[in-house]
Amino acid sequence: MRFAFIARHRGIWPVAWLCEALDVSRSGFHAWLNRSPSARARQDKVLVTKIDRSFKSSDRTYGARRLWHDVLAEGLSCGLHRVERLMRESGLRARPRRRGLPKDTGERAGGVGQPA
Repeated sequence: MRFAFIARHRGIWPVAWLCEALDVSRSGFHAWLNRSPSARARQDKVLVTKIDRSFKSSDRTYGARRLWHDVLAEGLSCGLHRVERLMRESGLRARPRRRGLPKDTGERAGGVGQPA
C-alpha cells in the first residue's frame, strides 16, 4: 500500500521525500515498480474476466457461490472466498431477490374491501 501511494503521488512530491516520510527505502520502491506481477495476480486477472463474463450473462443476479460453480465448471480451480474477494474488489454485487409482488399504490388501493 505504501508503494502504491508513492506511485500515485510521485508527480506531486519527490520520491525521496515520500519514501522517507513513509519509512521505506527508495531502492525498494523502484524494485517494486519494475517487478512483474506475481503468479497469483496473473491468475486473478484471468479469474476476474471469467467471473465478470458469467456475472453479466446472468443479468447481474448470480452471487459468489453460483459464480464459483461456473468457474469450476470452466475447469479453473479456486476457492469460494477468492471469488468473493475478486467480486468485492471488482465492485460486482448481485441484485437482491425481489420478495413478493409490488404493493398496489393506484387510486383503488385505499378503497379495497371498504364500502363506498
